Amino acid sequence: MFFSKLMPHDGNFFELFNEHAGNIVAASESFLKFVEHYGDEALRAKYTQEVDKAEHACDDVVKEVHRRLHKTFITPIDRDQIFSLINTMDDVADLLQNGTEAMHLYDVKQMTPEMLQMAELCNQCCISMRNAVGTLKDISDPEVAKAALKTCDEIDHLESGADRLLSTAITRLFREDIEVRELIKCQRIYELLEEVTDKCEDVANLVEGIVLENS
Repeated sequence: MFFSKLMPHDGNFFELFNEHAGNIVAASESFLKFVEHYGDEALRAKYTQEVDKAEHACDDVVKEVHRRLHKTFITPIDRDQIFSLINTMDDVADLLQNGTEAMHLYDVKQMTPEMLQMAELCNQCCISMRNAVGTLKDISDPEVAKAALKTCDEIDHLESGADRLLSTAITRLFREDIEVRELIKCQRIYELLEEVTDKCEDVANLVEGIVLENS
């Protein structure tokens, strides 16, 4: 007991979670603008840089979380939960960056209405994810814990909407007279964007588990 009192406690992990989640939202908002202004090469380049900047900021936070995990003896929640949460959150940032890279790599000519809708859903999921993560430091309060679970349910609902949109978009691709290479490009972009919402749902599931175990 005496020894544990001398060891570093807490590590301000909740602050780092919030910082990372804020960077994710910055990336998702820039990604949405990237899609909205895809026809303008200058704006496309501008928003690509913003997504990259936010993703790099996320990487810096992940490194700091890992560093503090090695230095902190007593953490506010389970160490495995901290590790899983920050790494899964970082997957969201990586996927958003992958989205801009894929569109450049595949030389996508123009955005479809479904791509815009999917980008909007991604942004909504990221905002809700940030809100859910932001509750973790106060989940000992029953009302906060209840709000956190409600936000996680909202993310599940958004992800289900993305699933339906993906099915609709791919069905439309195969029913229209479209060149095969363009069809393959669009299908991959749709699937990649849907992966963003899947990963947000994974974060929500982790948050839900933390809330249920610690509230």
